[in-house]
Amino acid sequence: MPARPRTALTAPDLARLDDRLGDTDRLLERAYPGDDGARQPVHTVYVPGDRYTPELPVEWGRAAREAAASAGGAEALGLRVGIEAAIAKAVAPLVERKLATEPIEDLRIDFEDGYGVRDDAAEDADAVRAAKRVAAATGAHFAPPFIGIRCKSFEAATRARGVRTLDLFITALAEHGGLPDGLLLTLPKVSNVAQVEAMAEVLAALERAHGLPDGRLRFEVQVETPQLVLGADGTAPVARLALAARGRIVGLHFGTYDYTAALGIAAPYQSLEHPAADHAKHVMQLAVAGTGIRLSDGSSNLLPVGDRALEAWRTHARLVRRAFERGFPQGWDLHPAQLPTRFVAAYAYYREGYPEASARLRHVHDGTAGAVLDEPATVRALAGFVRRGVQCGAITADEAAADTGLDEVALAGLASARRTAG
Repeated sequence: MPARPRTALTAPDLARLDDRLGDTDRLLERAYPGDDGARQPVHTVYVPGDRYTPELPVEWGRAAREAAASAGGAEALGLRVGIEAAIAKAVAPLVERKLATEPIEDLRIDFEDGYGVRDDAAEDADAVRAAKRVAAATGAHFAPPFIGIRCKSFEAATRARGVRTLDLFITALAEHGGLPDGLLLTLPKVSNVAQVEAMAEVLAALERAHGLPDGRLRFEVQVETPQLVLGADGTAPVARLALAARGRIVGLHFGTYDYTAALGIAAPYQSLEHPAADHAKHVMQLAVAGTGIRLSDGSSNLLPVGDRALEAWRTHARLVRRAFERGFPQGWDLHPAQLPTRFVAAYAYYREGYPEASARLRHVHDGTAGAVLDEPATVRALAGFVRRGVQCGAITADEAAADTGLDEVALAGLASARRTAG
């Protein structure tokens, strides 16, 4: 047996190295665990708190199909918004099936801007009613995969009302069948880290009150104030959120119109693609890279109704595609007629990228050489791309398995693999 090669560093040398980097190791473990591979919805639909009913997804799906039919069907709509003919043809039946079976992936029952200011008795009643309806929808399997509320902000003027609505909603859910698996809560108009820490404390108190496991209640932070992107001390407070409420924050959602209005941008120029909006989203992206916190773009307020329907559809489809390309695979939808272009654009994005992604994953699976030498990080990205396409319905699980050689478990394992050297 050959002798082991001689090294110069001693065991104490290596121990000192581990000691020196111990804090870094713990920070990476705590703050940057990576994406867990769980499903992320491609959109969030907002409806006022007093208008939610268990039948709402069915009603929105029907209205979305009627809107698509008015454009000649999903394939014709795809062509009219600029999707290449072969892709439009391929995604059309998938989109039509989606609108018939799961038109809303994530639903937020809104008690903030979309709801407005009501007297306390009215909001109390609406919060409890919404919870009972969510419980009924969940029990009847009518609820979308993800559902929850957006309460009012934790600014002084609305804090007590926001906390009360949150308490009433969670308490009523707990008393009427329990919390849905896909429960999500949204905290709007966050301007500093302390508000996020306060939200985490409120949720922890509600867990204790209802005997829920620690960490069961998780929430999204809306990034819609300049102060969260650039603080008074010159730092980016948004970058501190992952540690401020470790494990509780599931996503950052960009608030297009509040943010751009706060910067003094005139209403006609407030847009998801304004350079100021892009800057904020770039900072958000950097802030949560590696943390497992997801990103969502905002909404387009140009609705596909009346004489401007085609213009609105084209704008919406372009913005959806733009967001995907920039690493924001989720956005907001405000009207049923936006659903056809949401799914047409999302499915086109995945179908266009799928042939190359699946071929490169097949080379990884088979251990063969392809035209591209993929490093582990790229393999994770390729697997995540295909898996997200399967999760939203753009790619079938059977074709993914056939084309990549990877079943759902193997694909998930590659997509959520931990950081490696290289």
